[in-house]
Amino acid sequence: MRILFMGTPDFARESLEAVYKAGYEIIGVVTNPDRPKGRGMKMIPSPVKEYAIEKGFKIYQPEKVKNNTEFIEEIKNLKPDVICVVAYGKILPKEILDIPKQGCINVHGSLLPKYRGAAPIQWAVLNGDKTTGITTMYMNEGMDTGDMILKEEVTIGDNETTGELWDRLSKIGGDLLVETLKRIEEGNAPREKQGEDFTLAPMLDKQMAKIDWENQTAKQIKNLVRGLNPIMGAYTFLNGKKIKFWKVDLAKESEVMVEEIETFANGTVIVSDPKDGLFIKAKDGIIKVVEIQGENAKRMPIQDFLRGNNIEEFEVFK
Repeated sequence: MRILFMGTPDFARESLEAVYKAGYEIIGVVTNPDRPKGRGMKMIPSPVKEYAIEKGFKIYQPEKVKNNTEFIEEIKNLKPDVICVVAYGKILPKEILDIPKQGCINVHGSLLPKYRGAAPIQWAVLNGDKTTGITTMYMNEGMDTGDMILKEEVTIGDNETTGELWDRLSKIGGDLLVETLKRIEEGNAPREKQGEDFTLAPMLDKQMAKIDWENQTAKQIKNLVRGLNPIMGAYTFLNGKKIKFWKVDLAKESEVMVEEIETFANGTVIVSDPKDGLFIKAKDGIIKVVEIQGENAKRMPIQDFLRGNNIEEFEVFK
C-alpha cells in the first residue's frame, strides 16, 4: 500500500517509524511548519520532520490545509491508498479525507468514544482514570467521531505522569497502526460505530494549572500535578513567589502525625525539613511534595530544594 503520513510531535514519530519498519511504502510525510523555540527563538523542525529527513521521505509543511487548493492537488497526485494521521494538529477537510482509496486512518490516545479532542492522554491522568488506551479509526469530518477499527487498553499507574503515559501510548499506537494497516490490506478490518455516549478532552489552558487549595482534594491536587507534568507544571504561591510542583504524593499516616490538623488552613506547611521533606495540608488529606521548582530556578528533588531554600512550618501556600 502507498502510505501518506501526517503527524507532528514525538507521539506521531513513533507511528511513522513503526510503519516504516513494517515495510510499507511511505510516499510522503506531512507535518507542521518549523516553529521558533527557546531563548534564541531558533526555528525547530517537528520530531516527525526530523525522522522524515533521516529516512529521505518527501516532506510537506503547509501552513493550512483547508482551502489550500495547491496542497490538495499535490496529495491527489501522490495517489495514496491510505493516509495515516497521528497528532497532526490540523483538521482535515472533506477534500483530503476523500482522496485515499482505503480511507484516512487516525491513531487516537484514548478508548473512544471517551475523550474525543486534542488532549485525551492529559485528561485521563487529570481525572485520575485507572485505564485508557489507543483507538485506531476511520476519519470523517467530525472531531474523532469516525468508525473505530482496533483498540488496546492499558492500566494507568497511580503515580504515572502524562509524559510517562504519553511515551507508553506512543509505542502502542505505532504497533496498533501497523496491525490496522495489515487488517485493511487483508480486507478484514473491523468497523464499529461509536455511538453518542462520549466525553470531550479539550486543549489545556494555563489557568487550570493553579492549585486551588480551598476546593481541590488531596487526590485532585496529585492528579493535577501529574497530569500537567511535563506540559506546564501545576503551580502555587508562597510569600508572593511562584512555586511549581512536578511530583507529589498522598502522605501516609505513618509519615506525618499532626494534632488538631483540622484547625489549619488548607495549604498550610505541616512539615518542612531537608531530611523529612515537605508536607502540606489539603482539603481532605496531606500532600507530600517530591519534586519542586522555585521561581526562576530549576526542577529538583524536594530535599535538595529545602537545603537551599527556607520554607517555614505553618506558612501557607496560596
